[in-house]
Amino acid sequence: MNPKMWAMGGVLCLLGGAAVAQHNDTERKEDAARHRAMAAAHEAAARCVESGKAEKLCMAELQAACKGLAIGRYCGMKHAH
Repeated sequence: MNPKMWAMGGVLCLLGGAAVAQHNDTERKEDAARHRAMAAAHEAAARCVESGKAEKLCMAELQAACKGLAIGRYCGMKHAH
């Protein structure tokens, strides 16, 4: 096996290991709470959009609700427009 293939295999193994990492009970509870908080923020954003408010305002409210909670500007979720 050439070195490039070996290195790629190592990277895939590391990524695969990260995907199956086990969390303890406290970490699982914290993760579930973060998901619920993100879901609540997205539900509030949906209600904002449905109310007819400007999309910029709704996105600003979503970003404020998710500050420090999720990765990225869209609270861990972005969809196509």
